[in-house]
Amino acid sequence: MFRSKTKDRKPVKKKQFFIKKIKSCPLSAKGAPEIDYKNVRLLEKYISEKGKIIPSRISFVSSDKQRKLSKEIKKARTLALISHVGKYR
Repeated sequence: MFRSKTKDRKPVKKKQFFIKKIKSCPLSAKGAPEIDYKNVRLLEKYISEKGKIIPSRISFVSSDKQRKLSKEIKKARTLALISHVGKYR
């Protein structure tokens, strides 16, 4: 009825299906490019094909850099350096 606590049990190893990798912010690294509305190539990397700004959970950009990035993208859109609609290729 009761199990004795003196028996040695083998520890069960659990399989790890997902290994969580910690990614750092690509814009905070050493030698990273400056976020500026004139740097259109950098800004286009963080815009989807439909013209939306890619969220930080996908692009792994830190929260303060994401705010600055979105501000500079909106500034570049206002000056017509980047299309509001998206890419037509």
